[in-house]
Amino acid sequence: MKALRKKVYMVAGYNTVSMGTGRKEFHPKKPRPDLEHYIKEAGQATLKMIGGAENVDEGVIGNFMASRFNKQANLPAFLPMIDEGLKYKPAISVEGACASGGLALASGIKSILAETADVVLAVGFEVQNTMKAMYGADVLAGAGWMKTRKEGHAYFFPGVFSNRAGAYYEKFGKEKTREAMAKWYCNAIENARLCETAQEFHNKNKDLEGTAKMPLNPKKFVDHLNYSDCSKVSDGASAIAIVSEEGLKNVGIDPKDAVEVVGIGQAASDITKEPENMTCLTTMKAAAAKAMEMAGITVDQIGTVEVHDCFSIAGIMGAEAIGFAEEGKGVDFVLEGHTSRCGKVPFNTTGGLIGWGHPTGATGVHQAVTIWEQLTGKAGDAQIEMKEDRPYGMTVNMGGDDKSLVAIVYKRGE
Repeated sequence: MKALRKKVYMVAGYNTVSMGTGRKEFHPKKPRPDLEHYIKEAGQATLKMIGGAENVDEGVIGNFMASRFNKQANLPAFLPMIDEGLKYKPAISVEGACASGGLALASGIKSILAETADVVLAVGFEVQNTMKAMYGADVLAGAGWMKTRKEGHAYFFPGVFSNRAGAYYEKFGKEKTREAMAKWYCNAIENARLCETAQEFHNKNKDLEGTAKMPLNPKKFVDHLNYSDCSKVSDGASAIAIVSEEGLKNVGIDPKDAVEVVGIGQAASDITKEPENMTCLTTMKAAAAKAMEMAGITVDQIGTVEVHDCFSIAGIMGAEAIGFAEEGKGVDFVLEGHTSRCGKVPFNTTGGLIGWGHPTGATGVHQAVTIWEQLTGKAGDAQIEMKEDRPYGMTVNMGGDDKSLVAIVYKRGE
């Protein structure tokens, strides 16, 4: 894997609230912010931090299904809505299911490397609370191969990852795996309670473990997962600026207030084929390995990770795919406390997809914002201590059932 030919930074990250069930201000029968609101809020906040739209050369929007959730396409044309200064500047939109945000970051990084831009505004968003969950599940099924839709569960993707969880139980043992999945959920909610924009920020449940260990009920949901194992339906947006060294100077920001991208790995696998290994996220494993190889680091140098835990089993399997544990040993890694905010390598420090929320097109950008905050000391109550021997952060954004992956390695700017 070739090393990056020049330095690339990310700076000025911003997250809107991840809106949905769990937030006090959310009411399914009352009017809520639309996609225009979210794009504008996130975009304007980042522009304010980098000195305005005049400093931006290009823009990119990550989104999965606005064409169905909101009946809206032609998303690049929403960037000038953020600020008049973006009018007539190049803009594109990218889509790769739940990895759309990560692909927006990858697109911006490549523009910097191609020297077509010194400053790229990357915005990811999704507004999904526009229909009942059952209908939304059908829209989200588009992240998989639609020719298999009729063969799948009514809640298609919970069904897909329920099948993965069932295979994992059978191969490595159900009881300990369920214990680890419960701990993953508890960590997610505890972390989300420290982040004001998180969907579960208002969660006051005093018995998180009891909630996570509720008996499985296939008649009401899926065979091998509880509701607590799943990320929620979310509305929200995230934005960040991707800049060159010259761009960093142009926006007047010290490198120490930015994160440098030192490795990126993209990978895709055939959406028309079943997973080659039900208990291993093989495409994620490939993307993470590429990112670390480009960065010239090992997994032991990573100090914090934002992994795509659309389901708790995906978080555990993600820890294995990155290389923190062998296949089947991720449950022990979690149960031993290594992924908690005080552990060896804190995962998903603002709650991840289960705790912070999962506005699908925003998720990859949100992950980058979280790493930027942590590595530059801007995470507020959610701040963790970065260890000197583990100075790197990593994001892993997954689209579909391990089909479209973007992994990025970061370090604090110098």
